[in-house]
Amino acid sequence: MSALRVNNLAISLDGFATGDGQSLEAPFGHAGERLHEWYVSTRFFHAQDGLPGGTLGVDNAFAEQHEQGFGAEIMGAGKFGPPNWQDDPDWKGWWGPNPPFHTPVFVVTHRPRPSIEMDGGTTYHFVDAAPSEVLEQARQAADGADVRLGGGPTVVREFLTAGLVDYMHVAQVPILLGRGVRLWDGLESLEDAFDIEVVSSPSGVTHLTFVAKPR
Repeated sequence: MSALRVNNLAISLDGFATGDGQSLEAPFGHAGERLHEWYVSTRFFHAQDGLPGGTLGVDNAFAEQHEQGFGAEIMGAGKFGPPNWQDDPDWKGWWGPNPPFHTPVFVVTHRPRPSIEMDGGTTYHFVDAAPSEVLEQARQAADGADVRLGGGPTVVREFLTAGLVDYMHVAQVPILLGRGVRLWDGLESLEDAFDIEVVSSPSGVTHLTFVAKPR
């Protein structure tokens, strides 16, 4: 069976994966891009944008895993758009006509709408269902490949609570946000369900990997 994986989910030292005040102009609220500076500095990210250079080492090795072996993605409503994007029938996500996913994408929302086919192989499907049902749809669409759980923190937390995540990589960035949406709330004793490894990077980022124990 294909795995459900989380890759490159960045959080602050106090556990926030996005800041307060998300809007069209500020997708990550008051956090800005501070959670992702390590990622956009990597050789992998530069290559995606056709740019030279970029850092190598630990950060780049984790960044590269973002594209490896996925056949579908699941994301929450907060990743797809700013608050109340459901009120705009023309909203098609932050990423323009050719989004970077190139797979079926299942957007979890309480206000579903018809699917949207984009350039480059991305099709957005809008679903209002329990995590296990969404995962089953995504696995069928992935056709044997893994499914990426793309965030944000609320939907990742829901799938963790349901015991559905097989692998998770969290990049802990050395900043304090103080407010926003936290990843860890309500996940007491999560360590009992996963084998956890920690790798430090010269950038100051701490990479935590969670591999699910046999269920």
